[in-house]
Amino acid sequence: MQQSMQQLDIFADSRDVVLRNDVVEQLHRRDAVEARASLTHLADEYPGDSALPAMAVLVCELENESSLPLTDHAELASVRRHLEDEVMPAAQQVLPAQDLHAWSTSCWRSLAERAAPLAFRSIHTESHAAPLWLRAGGWAAATDAVNTIESWWRIPSPLAWMTEARCRAAGLDAAWPLFAELAWLAPSQFAALVAGLRDASLDALRRRFDADFSGTGEVEDYAWFPAWLLVVKPALASRLGEARVQRDLPASRATALLGEILRREHEGDQHELVTLREELSRLHTGLLDAYMATRKVQHR
Repeated sequence: MQQSMQQLDIFADSRDVVLRNDVVEQLHRRDAVEARASLTHLADEYPGDSALPAMAVLVCELENESSLPLTDHAELASVRRHLEDEVMPAAQQVLPAQDLHAWSTSCWRSLAERAAPLAFRSIHTESHAAPLWLRAGGWAAATDAVNTIESWWRIPSPLAWMTEARCRAAGLDAAWPLFAELAWLAPSQFAALVAGLRDASLDALRRRFDADFSGTGEVEDYAWFPAWLLVVKPALASRLGEARVQRDLPASRATALLGEILRREHEGDQHELVTLREELSRLHTGLLDAYMATRKVQHR
């Protein structure tokens, strides 16, 4: 008799788990009708269950899911904030790890598709399909979305989106020219992207740059990262040489100048090298010192 009572207690204790799992299963299936039914059943039997509020957010999200195109930037911003501030925290609380990625990816993909009609606006930089495709892991779709923006390579946010899409789709080596352009144009966004990518080799280079580069210590120093990179990794000269040089930006000119210096070194043109090094010194003395230090090491 005592054993039977214990079995009943175990069943009672696990009943709430069974009902929660029913809700999670329907959320996983993205079945709004069955998810609501399972949630109602859980709420009826366990009205104080701590998972109910988060589950209710996710069920409502399924019930209100829309595929209608968005035509207003403010509306897109509102929907995006809802996903970030309410839906994703609820999903992290309720869904198991193996379901969370698929759930969030589906949400961001759906929103990216709805945002497709919206043109890029500088006052609504995040209200565009491209960053949403990046959240959904749609690298090719993000690239296509950026390509709809006129002169995207001259605008910090679209350039950062394209750089991330290229890096994630094809690897760091393929993205170096865009990384250089981003560093010159928007050092703060370059730094943010590097931090967000969590690429071990890129992080190691950033730490080395922070420790070794003779700059102000401000985020604007990252504009000189591509030029410094040529000093420490001259093998990247051909890749960085593909970047669109911006003559009005000293750091961009310095990168192009270092590329020319490396080429002249192979040719052995000492007279021209002196002139080019003097020009580099006028752009950034510390950069010239770093370059010359590597040459002294090579000729010891």
